[in-house]
Amino acid sequence: MYDTAETSRILVADDDTATRQVIVEALNYVKDCSTLEASNGAEALSLLSKHRCGMVITDVRMPVMGGIELLDRIMEINPLTHVIVMTGYPSIDLSVCAMKSGAVDFLVKPFNIDDLLHRVNLFLREKSTLEESVAGNRSKVVLRHIINELSTQSYIYDVIEETCNSNERIFQEMADTALKVSQGESCSLLLFDEERNEFRPKVTKNLSSEHTLDLQSPSLLSMLQKVIQDREACIINSFSGHEGPSSLILAPLRIRNRVFGVLGISRRKNGVEFTPTVLNYILSLTKRASLNIENNLLYESTYANLMDTLKSMAASIQARDHYTESHSIRVTELAVRTCEAIGGRPEDVESLKIAGILHDIGKIAVPDDILLKPGRLTEEEYEIIKQHPLTGENIIKPIMLLDRERLLIRHHHERWDGRGYPDGLTGEDIPFLSRILAVADSFDAMTNNRPYRKAMAVERAVEELRKNAGLQFDREVVHCFLTINKEAGHGSLQ
Repeated sequence: MYDTAETSRILVADDDTATRQVIVEALNYVKDCSTLEASNGAEALSLLSKHRCGMVITDVRMPVMGGIELLDRIMEINPLTHVIVMTGYPSIDLSVCAMKSGAVDFLVKPFNIDDLLHRVNLFLREKSTLEESVAGNRSKVVLRHIINELSTQSYIYDVIEETCNSNERIFQEMADTALKVSQGESCSLLLFDEERNEFRPKVTKNLSSEHTLDLQSPSLLSMLQKVIQDREACIINSFSGHEGPSSLILAPLRIRNRVFGVLGISRRKNGVEFTPTVLNYILSLTKRASLNIENNLLYESTYANLMDTLKSMAASIQARDHYTESHSIRVTELAVRTCEAIGGRPEDVESLKIAGILHDIGKIAVPDDILLKPGRLTEEEYEIIKQHPLTGENIIKPIMLLDRERLLIRHHHERWDGRGYPDGLTGEDIPFLSRILAVADSFDAMTNNRPYRKAMAVERAVEELRKNAGLQFDREVVHCFLTINKEAGHGSLQ
């Protein structure tokens, strides 16, 4: 079995020093990868006789020995070696010759360095499986073919899983990945409007200005309709019309056997027609992506239903105390604005949108004679009021989707100095978004009428925030809160 150093070592052969250095520098950023350099095929063979390399990247035209001859010699020595052939003088005959000789890829100069790194990353995925004993009675060539298919399938799975939380990202990644694994020239993701019986482009990726899918073409529309009706993918290697793509894959996107779109990839960059193997890659991609899209839609539907239920519960408080409704809306707006200004992530903003609206939901358990009391609360009554963050958390707790938000609700009355409730947390032990919520909540409470007191002047509320920064509130949050509200045109926040 090759050790890590052997399978991760890549030899770059090119007589053009500048090109060779660009490739080597890019490969230096690949984890666990080392490189060797050669200026021609003969020099490359000499290095291979001294150092085992798992991959060779070679130019075609080089002095002494060219890339195709080098490829043939490498296949004689070790057919498991991955060889990528590159040239600035492409032709169909040359690309076919290289692929038949055992090259795993054929790149045309100038090429996108990301395309090259994609192939290298696939190769690195295979290194742990390169053991001849695994092959049994199979030949090394057959083993390499199996390994390449498995690693490509693994790559497709990982790419889609990394983008599973956003359908927009899944659509974009589908198109990018389809081009990489198929070596296509153009990719279009078309959504199908069943009611209007028409296709709408969602994503279009072109590596060339030629051979894009023409939705005005009757022959193409006929094939798209057939894919919709049959719910089956197809390869078309003889497209009618001299301006059409030389090779085309159309694959349906399905949710519960209902086709909602078609992924189309056209023409191989090297002029080679698409193969059943490539079609299988595309089918794996569309099936995995469609499943994640369906999961996202189900999640969004479930999430919307849950939020409607919780908002209904909050509305029951608002029916008793009209202040709570407008207060929650204002607090949410202030907290979101502060979070965005302080550099919060999109998921932080979304959490605050939920926690802001629901932060006082625990008051549903507070009796009216306490919640609406026009006078000062007794100590016993105040202790009951202080339970609302815990009650709110307990209401949200069974909902796993809102694990983060329930903690924000629990801790939005904690103080920086540890004198808050319910847990007496101090400083940075308090969740950061709870600290934002605390400032927004307190400012809005101070500047609006309550049954037991009139609204405080904005100027005085600002002074209270400043005076309590570092005591009750996070000093950084207070500074950001006052700054962004001043910039938003609230002149009194001086």
